[in-house]
Amino acid sequence: MLLHAQITDRGGLGSLVESVLPWFGVFVPVLLAGALWRRSASAVVALLLPVVVWLSLFGGLLVDKSHAGGDLTLVSHNVGAGNTDPAATARDLAASGADLLALEEITSQARGVYEQELAKTFPHHTVLGTVGLWSKLPLSDTRAVDIQQDVGPLGDAKSDDQKLPYNRALRTTVATDEGPLAVYVAHLGSVRVMPRNGFWTDSRDRNATALAKALAAERNERVVLLGDLNGTVDDRAFAGITAQLHSVQEEAGNGFGFSWPAKFPVARIDQILVRGVEPESSWVLPATGSDHLPVAAGISW
Repeated sequence: MLLHAQITDRGGLGSLVESVLPWFGVFVPVLLAGALWRRSASAVVALLLPVVVWLSLFGGLLVDKSHAGGDLTLVSHNVGAGNTDPAATARDLAASGADLLALEEITSQARGVYEQELAKTFPHHTVLGTVGLWSKLPLSDTRAVDIQQDVGPLGDAKSDDQKLPYNRALRTTVATDEGPLAVYVAHLGSVRVMPRNGFWTDSRDRNATALAKALAAERNERVVLLGDLNGTVDDRAFAGITAQLHSVQEEAGNGFGFSWPAKFPVARIDQILVRGVEPESSWVLPATGSDHLPVAAGISW
């Protein structure tokens, strides 16, 4: 746990360990049971080391750091390509109290349903490919963000129009009473556990590096990143992003805020990251028809 950054990332091992790092704490009670069974005082004392390390890494997440209020409520949700009831999902999200609602994995078949169901609550919206943002405030300067989804000769040969239906990241400006807020919505590449290649993260890592460069070029002081990053903020692949933006869950949440899989969440791979604003609260919303849980946050100026 303490030296996870030193673990090789060959075969994605480092990323895999960092994705489930909090769960290494479950070995502490197992070791304690063994120490008690052996009636070993020295073993019980030795357990202080992993306990202290775990608490130093994750103990802060066990404290409720949320505050009441906030100027804007943000919600992000991977609605799931296999969602069989997008209308119900849209109605649940419309009732969430969000001022800004980011959706990822919007299929061409379900896009019209989301637009219709969310129109009354959110007068402004934009969808580029499979990601979109619904807003109660005006939007402007919307554009796709190149996260190196298509690479190599075949990717270079595609025009922007050909790439747009599969676009997975956008940037837009939200007009607030306190000035412009730059909002990014992203859905980074999937990861896979493969027999020969181990924990395969190539496309995700490439997307994360490209997104970090886009964020570094952002001139607006106030920035929000909403999306399914397919990884936790402990993962070394996101060092370029987390060096610029902060997790609302870590700064203003209560607990780990796990979001995937919806039936038994073990990791927070759906993120709300910010810069130039104050996180006030962070929470996870009830399940919808997706395999992800929606995540929410309150921010203030």
